[in-house]
Amino acid sequence: MEERVAKLEREVEALKARNARVEAEKAWETSYARTFSIALVTYAAAALALFMVGVENYLLAALVPPLAYVLSTQSLPAVKRWWIVNSIRKPQKE
Repeated sequence: MEERVAKLEREVEALKARNARVEAEKAWETSYARTFSIALVTYAAAALALFMVGVENYLLAALVPPLAYVLSTQSLPAVKRWWIVNSIRKPQKE
């Protein structure tokens, strides 16, 4: 009996550790730091690519991809909430 309890306690601790990792990963996935880090890398890559192909005002033109990324990631939670509210069928009155 004690052996089973000890095994269950180890399993609970393993689940708690896993949940903590999952919560940390979720926090990173939804963080502003991640969003703006990706936007910065995207800007640098776009600026370099546009410079290499000879686009005038490449620094200004390179703003388009990261701004689109930031706008899309910041608007998705609102779109998701709207979709959830409007896609769930409400029971009809008889």
